[in-house]
Amino acid sequence: MKTDVIPLGTASAVPTDERHLSALAVERKGQVLLFDCGEGTQYRLREAGLSWARIEAIFVTHLHGDHCYGLPGLLSTMELQQRADPVTLVLPPGGPGMLRAVPGATPARLSFPVHVVEADAAGTLGAVYETDEIIVEARRLDHREAFTMGFRVAERTRPGRFDPERARALGVPEGPAFGRLQNGCPVTTPDGTTVRPGQVLGPPRPGVVAAYVTDTRPCAGGRALAEEADLLYHDATFADDHAARADETGHSTARQAATVAREAGATRLLLGHLSARYPDPAPLEREARSVFPAAEVAEELRRYELDPREKEPDPVGPADES
Repeated sequence: MKTDVIPLGTASAVPTDERHLSALAVERKGQVLLFDCGEGTQYRLREAGLSWARIEAIFVTHLHGDHCYGLPGLLSTMELQQRADPVTLVLPPGGPGMLRAVPGATPARLSFPVHVVEADAAGTLGAVYETDEIIVEARRLDHREAFTMGFRVAERTRPGRFDPERARALGVPEGPAFGRLQNGCPVTTPDGTTVRPGQVLGPPRPGVVAAYVTDTRPCAGGRALAEEADLLYHDATFADDHAARADETGHSTARQAATVAREAGATRLLLGHLSARYPDPAPLEREARSVFPAAEVAEELRRYELDPREKEPDPVGPADES
């Protein structure tokens, strides 16, 4: 099952004619995870063809307005549209208080179930959202005094592919026994032989990983989230000739983002959170590619497809009798 990463807004602090305030969607099986919700995110969701009703969880990195001021309006719209399905909000410390201050967006007063996960002010983070198929992990970033989180969306590892021909050769009859082997259970053939899953399943299949690391200096938390990510979206607010300004404001340069991607073993890098001083972001892309060739400036509303089939190991080999 493919996963699409869709940058909705990639501007830093203020929108421009070409770039909008921070938001990024991850769509999988028709369901949406939304990361940050700057002003105008509702419009960007519509332009991307993403339904508000499909949003399962919203993750806010920090409480600077360009990352969260669109959230009250989005929740109010969900209310007006008579949403019934639950939604999870993963918020930094103080996030619930911000929503309580806005009439019509207080989670406890909304007509649909809202599960609020407020990060520990001490910075104790980890898995903040889980389903049967994915895990979202949070780590603390370094954005001056603001408590800021980055996120990593990882598909769970799936069992290896089932080899029916191999199973038949071992005497396994078609039917329920095939299903038990695919579910990891041994079976006994009609002649009394035990066939174990390892004999008919290929190697485990790793899932795809996407990381969202924005509004931060290069830091250990960001590198951990980026570790072997198939796609890393990273703060690249400035070019390297403004490295001092980036450090002063708690941001990264394009070169620093590329260095994080290279050191973390990421596959692809999207440069985001770009300062309005760069109406043409080509110099940022060139700077990043000099360090990490698979870097590019994030294109808003483009679907960056992650296909787990591209990561699958070779098919099952000789029988494993263990």
